[in-house]
Amino acid sequence: MQHRVIVLGAGYTGAAAAGRLARRLHREEVALTLVNTGPDFVERVRMHQLAAGQDLVPRPFGEMFAGTGVELKLAKVTGVDVARRTVTISVIATGTGTGTGMNGTGPDLTEETEELEYDTLVYALGSEWDPQDVPGTAEHAHEIAGRPGALRLRERLAALEAGQPVVVVGGGLTGLEAATEIAEARPDLGVALAARGALGDWLSPRGRRHVRKVFGRLGIAVHEHTTVTGVEADRVTTAGGTPLPAAVTVWTTGFAVHPITRATALEVTGTGRVVVDGTMRSVSHPDVYAIGDAALVEGPGGKPLRMSCATGTPTAWQAADAIAARLTGRKVPTASFRYFNQCVSLGRSDGLIQYVTADDRSVGAALTGRTAALYKELICKGAAWGVAHPTLGLPARRHHVVREGTGADPAARTTA
Repeated sequence: MQHRVIVLGAGYTGAAAAGRLARRLHREEVALTLVNTGPDFVERVRMHQLAAGQDLVPRPFGEMFAGTGVELKLAKVTGVDVARRTVTISVIATGTGTGTGMNGTGPDLTEETEELEYDTLVYALGSEWDPQDVPGTAEHAHEIAGRPGALRLRERLAALEAGQPVVVVGGGLTGLEAATEIAEARPDLGVALAARGALGDWLSPRGRRHVRKVFGRLGIAVHEHTTVTGVEADRVTTAGGTPLPAAVTVWTTGFAVHPITRATALEVTGTGRVVVDGTMRSVSHPDVYAIGDAALVEGPGGKPLRMSCATGTPTAWQAADAIAARLTGRKVPTASFRYFNQCVSLGRSDGLIQYVTADDRSVGAALTGRTAALYKELICKGAAWGVAHPTLGLPARRHHVVREGTGADPAARTTA
């Protein structure tokens, strides 16, 4: 019997964890399944670029995991039963008929429900956009938390005529990147940003000055200290009562954890994040590991780490190393998590690298301009490279799974 490891989600964290496990364990001893809705790796940190009309380099999982033994299942996760150690998925299957199909052409497509059993589960379904229950958001706003949303926004922006207004709601990292990318790609549009606080108020004085300079150069209108209370087809309403015209509204106010966690027996926080220990192991179910946005991970001073690629990748490495160590009877490694900087693209030729403390507070130092844009591009490329090369810093040798009673952690449910 092989030890069955299932990884849910193939974003930065899930894909990195699956690849790292495949290169640490022998495939004849471990069955490694990666469940994802699409066949390609999506660079989530580039969704604002995709929405603004740029084409991204395709990264098929078939090439990324070739020869590793990772089995990719294209399906949507619909349920997780941690008591029975099963995952329910909905698989999109191509039929043999000659119907019109789900998209109007081609063969019929059907959804088939399947149940997968696991010995170890890696939960990496990540996060989605958060409409925050603001009226009209779900119906009228666009989001760039994933590729489908970015593509819908791309199509809508392409259809806009010159002079039409676009409002980006949210003054965080995603909002700054979306507003500047759209304004640079479409200088004929009237781009505005609505932020609850001051523009870039978490940045250093140097960082704030640079953001204002770029916004001014790109002609982006800034509505500071503005709370959006509703979204309509042609405007957003604000707490101050002043409507902002918007042919397109882009919602970037934050992320919410995938809702499946709340339907499980896993111990989660009020926001749905899985509570884990220092090895990314669920504190309530030791055969489940949660990584990335789905996990509540403590950083320096006990402060929860923010949802980000910068957080997710190290948690994926930690979980994979811990699982491999427990299965092979080796010492479980632990790692400390900290931040070094925040990387912000401000269009294709400008950027901001804000240096921060270990717990993510801005310091005075910041890198700006073209150099910062190049730095950010290297970070993005490095993140994608890290997914395809997940054994960075580790010896290449795989280790054998051991049987229970010979050094393996019983909670790992070793069956090899």
